[in-house]
Amino acid sequence: MLKAQLGQKAPLLSVSDWVQGDPVNFDGLLGKVVLVEVFQVNCPGCFLYALPQAIRLHEQYSPLGLSILGIATAFEDFDKNNLENLVSLINHGEVIGETQRLLSQQGLLANNKLPYRIPFPVAMDKLNKRHDQRLQDDTDALIKDRIPNFKLLPESQQLRIRQQVESYLLSLDYRAETFERYDLKGTPSHILVDREGLLNSISFGEEPALQSRIEALLVNGNKL
Repeated sequence: MLKAQLGQKAPLLSVSDWVQGDPVNFDGLLGKVVLVEVFQVNCPGCFLYALPQAIRLHEQYSPLGLSILGIATAFEDFDKNNLENLVSLINHGEVIGETQRLLSQQGLLANNKLPYRIPFPVAMDKLNKRHDQRLQDDTDALIKDRIPNFKLLPESQQLRIRQQVESYLLSLDYRAETFERYDLKGTPSHILVDREGLLNSISFGEEPALQSRIEALLVNGNKL
C-alpha cells in the first residue's frame, strides 16, 4: 500500500461507496485546495466541532477554490461505524451510539436528529477483512510508529508490549484503507492537499490552525 508523505503527491482516496455527491478524487481536483474531513459515525467529537468547522470552511472558502470531502472511516465499533448508519446520517440526519447520547445530552439535536446537513460529498472508507497472517508486520509497524525507543526497553517489557499490541489488532475485524494509507491516529482527522495535489498536512483532533493553513494555500499556493 502506497503510504502518504508530506510534500509528495497525495495517494488517491480509497472508498467503497459514495453516499453523497459524485465520485471524485485528488486527480480530478487539481487546481483546488482539498480538505478531507475523516470522521466516524460513532465519534462525538467529530460532530461537536470537526464537522461544524468543515461546514463553516466550506461556506466561507468554496467560492475561493476550496473543495471539502467527507470520508467516514472505521477503526473500531464496526457494528456502528458502517455504511448503513452513514446512509441514515446523510439522508435523514440520524445519529447513533455515543454521538447520539452526547449530542442529546448537550441539547444539540432537533427531534433526535442533527439540526444541520453536511453540504459536501461524503464517502465510506474501503474496509478490508483483517487477515491474521499479517499480524507480525502490523504489530511491528504499530510499535515502530508509536514507541520509537522500543528496542531500548528491557526484553520483558518488549514482550509485554508486543502481546498487548497483538491482542489489540486481533480485536479489529477490518482494515480501513484510507485510514491506514494516511497513518491516521484517530478521528476526527484532517487531510489537507494543495492545488498541485501535494500533501500539505495531516492533523488529528481539534485543529484551530486549519483555517489559517487553508487561507495560506488559497493565497500563496503550496506552502508546507
